[in-house]
Amino acid sequence: MAIDRRKVAVFSAAFSLRLLLVVLFPSLPDLLTGRVEVSTPVNSFKRLQEGLFLYTRNVSPYDGGVFHQAPLLLPLFALLPDLKSSPFPTAIFYFIIDLLNAHALATISESGQSVQSRLHSAVRKHIQWDGVSVAAWFLFNPFTIATCLARSTSVFTTSGILFAVSNAVDGNSINAMMALGLASYLSLYPALLFVPLVLLCYDQRAEKPGPPSVTIFTLQHGAFLLASVAGLLGLSVLITGNFWEFMSATYGFHLLVPDLTPNVGLWWYFFIEMFDSFREFFLGVFWLHLAAYVGGFTARLRRQPLFIITSLLGIFTIFKPYPSISDASLYFALLPLYRHLFPLMRYTFFAVSALLYSILLGPAFYHLWIYAGSGNANFFYAITLVWSLGLSILLSDSIFAALRDEWEQDHPEGQGQEVKQV
Repeated sequence: MAIDRRKVAVFSAAFSLRLLLVVLFPSLPDLLTGRVEVSTPVNSFKRLQEGLFLYTRNVSPYDGGVFHQAPLLLPLFALLPDLKSSPFPTAIFYFIIDLLNAHALATISESGQSVQSRLHSAVRKHIQWDGVSVAAWFLFNPFTIATCLARSTSVFTTSGILFAVSNAVDGNSINAMMALGLASYLSLYPALLFVPLVLLCYDQRAEKPGPPSVTIFTLQHGAFLLASVAGLLGLSVLITGNFWEFMSATYGFHLLVPDLTPNVGLWWYFFIEMFDSFREFFLGVFWLHLAAYVGGFTARLRRQPLFIITSLLGIFTIFKPYPSISDASLYFALLPLYRHLFPLMRYTFFAVSALLYSILLGPAFYHLWIYAGSGNANFFYAITLVWSLGLSILLSDSIFAALRDEWEQDHPEGQGQEVKQV
């Protein structure tokens, strides 16, 4: 088996960079762990340490209302050495997870599904980056590095999603459902990716002789997904001993959003200002709004299931209740797969400008509010609105480009013509 020297060089450089940052700046991981842009109540490493402390002393990790993450993370981290005496094994563990995620991303890129699927062939399919370049974009993204150094548990959800997609493009639909089950078990919201992921799996299966009907295929793989989640929940019961306790502390926490700690999302400030009598109604509205995109995207972009997954990850980055920059890093990691759409995008400059503006001013506004005392919550929330605006422009522009690419495939005579809104 030939060794891809370029890939080895990129992965080695990424690993070395992370290790160098930890060695030269030993306080950096703890600093990043405390940042609201990186850590949320559902992915914080500090909260994981609190749960681990209780778990190793035979106390329920959910006592005290601090730990809200999946129970199976506890025996995993219990195998690692104590963080205070030996911080490097935990850091290296996260470095390896990042490299595995990048490998899965390279596999997705090399499959060519972003430019050539069963029902769609991109007009500009010759414009694309190879798998190593896409992996490098992910590994050297400052958001990815910050998430890794902060030891956010979101990296495991990212692993589940990327390995689900990489198995799907390889035709391993059962493994794809198991990986999606793991991601859904860890963070709940990846379950919304089931429909486009099963369509991606079906497109791979339909290219072989004797494909089953879409309905039967979907039901079978839905059963596989439910079985994988049920198995993980069963193991969780063995760890905690109380099914309803960890269900309410994890998935109930996700759904009801009781912790309004500031983050880069839109929910926290809205529900701080919300009257309690309207809270349940708007919770339903917000969750319905998040889930409604699945049907719309699937119906309109059926020919490009991988692009549906990418767009939904962008939606999650904007509209999920506890977002962080790890969600943005995953969305930005999949965007380079669509290099052929970049010439069709119209507002890239405005989107990038808004994102850079919010990235630079967000920490400053948070400092003014929390530490300097010369601002208030409106300072930080305003800059998170700019962040969401930049992501929304980028997402909507990429969807326009994908639809324009489909139209040019169906109407070759219109390639290059200006689009006018009527």
